[in-house]
Amino acid sequence: MDFNGVELLGYAASIMVALSLTMKDIIKLRIINFFGCALFTAYGLMIDSWPVVLTNGFIACVNVYFLVKMHQDKHKQV
Repeated sequence: MDFNGVELLGYAASIMVALSLTMKDIIKLRIINFFGCALFTAYGLMIDSWPVVLTNGFIACVNVYFLVKMHQDKHKQV
């Protein structure tokens, strides 16, 4: 089996997203999932697949939003 760089990026993205779903800690889940979605967004751009780009770009933004919100809430409690 001969893989090119684009395919390897797609596999790396898949592994990151799958790995994120095994996390018990929601912060770790969101961070790893963010990187997986960012890789998928790059992959989607490389293969010219706008559904992949838009969906994963949106999910990456959702992860960032909730990470920032959790960080702010943590600091408000102190």
